[in-house]
Amino acid sequence: MIVEELVKVSKVYPMITALSKVSLKIKDKELLLIRGPSGSGKSTLLNMAGLLDLPSSGKVLIRGKPVSKDESERAKLRSEVMGFIFQDFGLISSLNTIDNILLPTIFSGKNYEERAHKLVRLLSIEKRIKHYPNQLSGGEKQRVAIARSLVNNPQILFADEPTGNLDSKTGAQVMDMLRGVADEGKAVVVVSHNPEHEKYSDRVVKVKDGEII
Repeated sequence: MIVEELVKVSKVYPMITALSKVSLKIKDKELLLIRGPSGSGKSTLLNMAGLLDLPSSGKVLIRGKPVSKDESERAKLRSEVMGFIFQDFGLISSLNTIDNILLPTIFSGKNYEERAHKLVRLLSIEKRIKHYPNQLSGGEKQRVAIARSLVNNPQILFADEPTGNLDSKTGAQVMDMLRGVADEGKAVVVVSHNPEHEKYSDRVVKVKDGEII
């Protein structure tokens, strides 16, 4: 089932067209890999799909309904429907592990602590929940980022170069985790330049010069 769709989406800046009339369907139970060289537009595509930026033209649909341009409504959709894993982890240095994981739930009005503790056990970081980011290894930081991305039980998980800062063994573990998330019924979108990630994916989209090729 299609959970999100981009229809002829373009993103134009004063001196460059980052995306040109890109159409893309994101499906449940699928790990979609977006590949392309640096500057190809793949991160811009992720920002459009993740509602982190507005397209210059075209439209984005969630479950068949057009997404509003109102930022408060988009923020609500991001918090309720989406999870994000950023390349630099994006952890808050002044928060410990468990508080970093719970960060996306602050404005939800719901209690996610039980789910957060289930995730830290699943990701084998339960002994690190009181540690701060500067006390964690790269692999542990990535696991915290993954737990944070899943704590609100998102329908779509976006991962931007999720293994870029990791050694090959830890990177493989992270991709295994993401594969498992898709197998459990979520839509997982991974942006990567690593050809090794193709073996984890159901579908590969290649981006070049702002277009899907």
